[in-house]
Amino acid sequence: MTGCRTDCIQRPLSLVFYKLGKVVGRYPWWFLFIPMVISAGLGAGFYFLPQRQANDIENEFTPIGGPAKSEREFVRTHFPTNDSGHFSAQRLYTEGSFVSLIAVSMSDNIINVDSFRELVKLDAMVQNLSVTLKEQNANVILNFQQLCAKDMGGKCVAINPLLSKVQSNVDLIETIHISYPMFERTTFLGTYLGGVTLNPNNTVQRAKAVRLVYYLREDNQQDRERSLQWIEHFIKHVSLNIEMLQLKTVQTSYFSSISRQQEFEGTTKTVIPLYSITYFIAIFFSIISCVRRDCVRNKTWVASFGVISAGLAVLSSFGLLLLCGVPFVVTAANAPFLILGVGVDDMFIMVSSWQQTKVKSSVEERVGKTYEEAAVSITITTLTDVLAFYIGIMTSFGSVQSFCIYTGTAILFCFLYNITCFGAFLALNGRREESNRHWLVCKKVPEQKDDHRSTFYNACCVGGTFSAITGTETDHPMTNFFQKYYGPFLTNIWTKIIVVGLYGGYLAGSIYGCFQVQEGIDLRNLATDSSYVRSFYDYEDLYFDDYGPRVMVVVTQEVSYWDVDTRNKIDKCIESFKLSPYVSEDLSESWLKAYVGHAEQLKLDIKDRNNFIGNLSRFPFWKQDVDIQSGTIKASRFFIQTMNVTSAVDEKNMLNQVRDTAKSCGVPVLVYHPAFIYFDQYTVIIQNTIQNVAVAAIVMLVISLLLIPNPLCSLWVTFAIASIIVGVTGFMALWDVNLDSISMINLVICIGFSVDFSAHISYAFVSNKKPTANERMIEALHSLGYPIVQGGLSTILGVIVLSTSESYIFRTFFKIIFLVITFGMLHGLVVLPVLLALFGTFGKKQDSVKKINLSQMNNVPQNSFDETKKRVMTQSYMNDAFFPDPDCP
Repeated sequence: MTGCRTDCIQRPLSLVFYKLGKVVGRYPWWFLFIPMVISAGLGAGFYFLPQRQANDIENEFTPIGGPAKSEREFVRTHFPTNDSGHFSAQRLYTEGSFVSLIAVSMSDNIINVDSFRELVKLDAMVQNLSVTLKEQNANVILNFQQLCAKDMGGKCVAINPLLSKVQSNVDLIETIHISYPMFERTTFLGTYLGGVTLNPNNTVQRAKAVRLVYYLREDNQQDRERSLQWIEHFIKHVSLNIEMLQLKTVQTSYFSSISRQQEFEGTTKTVIPLYSITYFIAIFFSIISCVRRDCVRNKTWVASFGVISAGLAVLSSFGLLLLCGVPFVVTAANAPFLILGVGVDDMFIMVSSWQQTKVKSSVEERVGKTYEEAAVSITITTLTDVLAFYIGIMTSFGSVQSFCIYTGTAILFCFLYNITCFGAFLALNGRREESNRHWLVCKKVPEQKDDHRSTFYNACCVGGTFSAITGTETDHPMTNFFQKYYGPFLTNIWTKIIVVGLYGGYLAGSIYGCFQVQEGIDLRNLATDSSYVRSFYDYEDLYFDDYGPRVMVVVTQEVSYWDVDTRNKIDKCIESFKLSPYVSEDLSESWLKAYVGHAEQLKLDIKDRNNFIGNLSRFPFWKQDVDIQSGTIKASRFFIQTMNVTSAVDEKNMLNQVRDTAKSCGVPVLVYHPAFIYFDQYTVIIQNTIQNVAVAAIVMLVISLLLIPNPLCSLWVTFAIASIIVGVTGFMALWDVNLDSISMINLVICIGFSVDFSAHISYAFVSNKKPTANERMIEALHSLGYPIVQGGLSTILGVIVLSTSESYIFRTFFKIIFLVITFGMLHGLVVLPVLLALFGTFGKKQDSVKKINLSQMNNVPQNSFDETKKRVMTQSYMNDAFFPDPDCP
């Protein structure tokens, strides 16, 4: 086929890189040292790393501008808390300041004298725990009693209703009748007693666990600071203190209001030792991939410097962003692992292109030709990856935004350093090769092997050989493997049938997995596997899952509470919530119903505004639930008790149902609980993921059309992107990875890498001049099979150490990157070649080859004729692929 191709961007871009390469080859020392000086300067930004760390869980893992945050602000404004004299845990608009213990019986029932005696010991241990604080140049010793949140009577709030009732005489615990979930008609036990088995009369037959909760004051700055230091002291010493109690009937776990945040901040430290391991693996792999049995052509130092160049890119990009004040979130700590793989991948492409240049050409010319061919390919992958990450900044999660801006910028620096300092190092190494010097000792060595010498001598002391036919360095054995063995193997009809069958199974499994995806991040996963937080969450899920959050229903505007019709609307609204399977029918709480009943008993007149508000003000019972300002009720709140909220799906459904019910109420209401701050992720996670993936996919296709201008290629790229995304999404669900802000990052990455693996193999197939589809497939694999393997393995090796991390965040990153790269390589090396060979007939057959320049065959032996023909054909294909017909419009 002699038709032209639209190369209005690709061709001038190649020319620009050719000229840049010649400049780099002419002045390599400048291009080597200037990036290093820049890196040193920008690296100073790491001085600000402690100040830029933004690892607040709420800010990073909940949606920016989530509705629960505005709801919380409304509740905070109208219903401020009073920890010093009127504390109520269910009325907190935050989680509060607290420590908590869960005691689990080693037998089948914790409701017995022995267990409660040990609970009394636990309680005394906590109550007597003291911390010494330095305030105003004096030491102040504070225990829990001096810091506790207090009720209206000025006493510390009950840590557990059952324990408080029998604390003076533990023997009573086996004699009292414990009604459940309402104890003595006033106290809700669902939070404090777990693993409950009931008698027919709804009294407790046995229970497995008891929870003790100790709330502390945080009304003012001094209270907050004191409570915080006491909690920190508690966390530091509680394990040893519990061990000293030598408990025999119960086992305990503990938690605090700051535990989740503390453990999350500690996850970054667990990954720091893995950086050195990763760089060692990357250098080792790079050297092995680039090593040659020629002591002159050996690329050991080039491979090592390629890894160093990637490290400089991380140093420069992170330093620059830290200098600019960009927050650094723990998810961004994944970036260096990924950048290392990407940088090494680009290095392999440049080395491969260098090896295809004429050995006898000048270094300046060889670098120019290397850039001319390789830099366009690197530009394509860089643009797709960088734009994929920068598109991820549109998401509603701070953790995703931080990761994407750090990683995208690092990839950009990686590209710049590859075409400057790495290219310069390649030129310097080329000067060594040009003078035929040994790669290690830089001493000149003979070019021709001496048959009288040993094999070891010839391998280590003789070098500089090249192909007499093509004038380039000899092919790597893996390149020959793809042409002689692997490509022909895929052309076998039975191989194609098996591949298509396996691909059908892959699609079926992927689609099934997509329907199993769970949304949202489990907060326990923000701590490491060995954290004490996990055991507390495990006990909580196991024994305290009967009842969920106690949700506020807040009337947000002034309404006529004294009007019977208005009261009926409010009652009807509350009753409508009870229609949900996630809301208990008989555990709601209404100050209005209680007030009306109280007024009827006392025969109070509440039929008009003044009497209603005037009489209400006389009773302090409902003061916390009614906001009265200037004789007007600005807002009021009621409570409903949720139940059966045992999974992420239940959390999502419950949140949606109560919000939908609130919208349909006859009065303006909102629903709120502190947990809704985290539940909000369910409302945006799918929308954000689809939005980011869709936008990224469109941008990737545009780039592919501009830089690899072939409509058929774009069609196959589209197919590969869709196939890989479906596979990654489905198999991540089957690998116990939720769709959350962390996995969303990786699905965005999936777009960039899908293009990397699929675009080049597709374009190589549709562009080459072989007469049959099978031959085009073999030629495409010969050209790109080994670079795909190198690039994929380098990226996997860059993140593989994360699989050993104790942090869910880093393990998830490894899992999805592993899936992305694995499926990308399989599509590039197996699926696409077979499908292209089966369905890759594009119109008229092409001319088999261009006329061979016979001058290239002078003095070539007959037995080398076929090899010569093959190489000239290959060179003809490469020229047509990257430099189309100049008459093309």
